[in-house]
Amino acid sequence: MINKLAILGPGLLGGSIALAVQQQCPELELSLWGRREQPIALAKSLGIAGATSSLQEALEGCDLVILATPVGVMAQMVEQIKSIVGDRRVLLTDVGSVKRLPHASIAPIIEGSQIEFIGSHPMAGSEKAGMEAATVGLIQGATCLLTNDNKVAEEKVAALEQFWRKLGCSTRRMTAEDHDYAVARVSHFPHVLASVGASVGLSFEDITPLCGGGMRDTTRVAAGDPDLWTEILMENRDALQRSMRESIADLLRLMDCLEKEDREQLYEYLETAKKRRALI
Repeated sequence: MINKLAILGPGLLGGSIALAVQQQCPELELSLWGRREQPIALAKSLGIAGATSSLQEALEGCDLVILATPVGVMAQMVEQIKSIVGDRRVLLTDVGSVKRLPHASIAPIIEGSQIEFIGSHPMAGSEKAGMEAATVGLIQGATCLLTNDNKVAEEKVAALEQFWRKLGCSTRRMTAEDHDYAVARVSHFPHVLASVGASVGLSFEDITPLCGGGMRDTTRVAAGDPDLWTEILMENRDALQRSMRESIADLLRLMDCLEKEDREQLYEYLETAKKRRALI
């Protein structure tokens, strides 16, 4: 069902998917679109011959379009896609970190057209950004979450699952709401914790030379792009606040253990955390 793929957005994830497609699915015709010439030139230097700054050229004849742009501009991109592809059948997906917003904003735009939307989210990333940080193995071994709130036909969902599996992902289906609440816990909330750890732990400059691997490991993702993460945290703010409230309750519980010198409760908490960490 998929012969030509267009990836819109030559950033870390879009670029990495393009590199993986080039290696794992050489039978697919691939185009990679971006507005700026610098990442397009870099993509071409990495062997992605279909890299282009022409959206018309990128979308010509494509069966599958992957939105690898910020979620906030996806609706605008879909409007342009719709005007270019006309009445041609196209399967559209995205790789955004939230899913309720894309489903809500894209559905009314594509209603009555031959474009169908299924959400995708490969659970992979880096604190680095841009095409220059893209790697062929970024999504290898990752779980790709699929959301089909628009009730696209099963054969197309299965085809999209097969595509991600060819790139080395496992797949799991969820509703957009379940996705956002789950990802708030395992991705967005850890970024908040890393940022708090960096802000509080490194509040005095003369402390930084004392940092070891533990501090570097627990705060690594705090080095991510603030523009990108401001958008992500705001888009998923209701789900994220639930996890943050739970963390405040846990911190108060730990403070209580310290104030009361309750070694047993402190040990039990740390032991439970150790067991849960061992599951990943």
